[in-house]
Amino acid sequence: MSRFPKDFLWGVACASYQCEGGWDADGKGPNIWDDFCHDRAGGHIKNGDTGDVACDSYHRFREDVALMKAHNIQAYRFSVSWARVIPDGDGAVNEAGLKFYSDLVDELLANGIEPLVTLYHWDLPSALQDKGGWVNRDIVEAFGRYAGILVERFKGRVKTYMTLNEPQCAARLGYGMGEHAPGLKLSEEKVAQVFHHLCLAHSAAYRAIKAADPAAQVGVASCGDLYYPQNDTPACREAAYRACFDLSRADWAFTFNIFLDSVCFGKYDDTAPACVKRFAATVDPGDWALMEKPDFIGVNVYNGHEVDETGANVDRYPGFPLTGCKWPVTPEVMRYGPASIARRYGLPIYITENGQSCNDRIHLDGQVHDPERIDFLHRYLLELSKAVEEGLDLRGYMQWSFLDNFEWSQGYGERFGIVYVDYRTGERIPKDSAKWYAHVIETNGECL
Repeated sequence: MSRFPKDFLWGVACASYQCEGGWDADGKGPNIWDDFCHDRAGGHIKNGDTGDVACDSYHRFREDVALMKAHNIQAYRFSVSWARVIPDGDGAVNEAGLKFYSDLVDELLANGIEPLVTLYHWDLPSALQDKGGWVNRDIVEAFGRYAGILVERFKGRVKTYMTLNEPQCAARLGYGMGEHAPGLKLSEEKVAQVFHHLCLAHSAAYRAIKAADPAAQVGVASCGDLYYPQNDTPACREAAYRACFDLSRADWAFTFNIFLDSVCFGKYDDTAPACVKRFAATVDPGDWALMEKPDFIGVNVYNGHEVDETGANVDRYPGFPLTGCKWPVTPEVMRYGPASIARRYGLPIYITENGQSCNDRIHLDGQVHDPERIDFLHRYLLELSKAVEEGLDLRGYMQWSFLDNFEWSQGYGERFGIVYVDYRTGERIPKDSAKWYAHVIETNGECL
């Protein structure tokens, strides 16, 4: 018998800038990733790659949906390009752009695949960035309006929304470290301000979605450092739980609770660093009353940190297993990390991203064999099934990603897909992992 619920949702995920291409097609406005990639002098992207064409899903989405259906995919988590729908972010609607997403939703539904829509996956309209982007509080109202426009078109067809993807990365990597668009290196207090505006924007979008479609479920896809116990003892499990939410342990911006505490509890944790507390002193107390607790939390899980019973990090041994992009392989985090999030916030959980990059290539037989990815997914899903057995309210799992795609600052150098994309021709080749995942879905995880 499967450990996963009968109504469990098995899916895949991707993001607009990473797969669509069509960067200036049919009235789409420029976004900060267009600008970041086109700034060749800045050297922001490996090999000078851009998302101008990417997987060309803008023109080939029907082919991609047919591939999903052929591999039993039950749900597709995709993001909407804000600048494709509203080219300047807060002005006239581009009907051609809105129609593209409406057609995608219809195509998914016609093939028995549930659409899960992410409103913002980092590709801010350039016109809004010119006004300060996420540093400018005016963006909150603009984001709420954008959300309402989408849901008015999608209501009755889309049941599940995520307002933001990984606000931690949008704030820290984009506005603090300069590694992602818009490539800024602002002060810690300004990064905290960006977080605050992201929280207010999520809340404005939550209200707009509920006003347009009260039955819709609205969540957020979050990320950050997660910890798992060295030994499965009550003391060690408790130490791992505490470590997940101790803002003094690591980079405060790369934590779940710097964002989720704001929208769920209307405050920052006591362990927040001095820079956050200085910013908090400037916040209008009325802002906290504007925060909207999501209906569910999406957890993006790739790896985690092991701790002992004192909460100290356990050093990784020499030769610790790594993915193609040199991220550690730590399947145990899938058992304990999402459970820690659920315990703190008392909300249902979706795994909204999980997967690994491999050095995939087309073999002599014309196929793409990726046993390392299958092993990775198998290990992580086994651990996830243990969490479900232990009572985790888990609603679905979205593998990252369906197609190989543009991996941000790494360009096309990393392949996360279960479908290989030949970027010279656009050809799609399902990898062995796609066939394996299709069997997992067919059996609702019993084959694990």
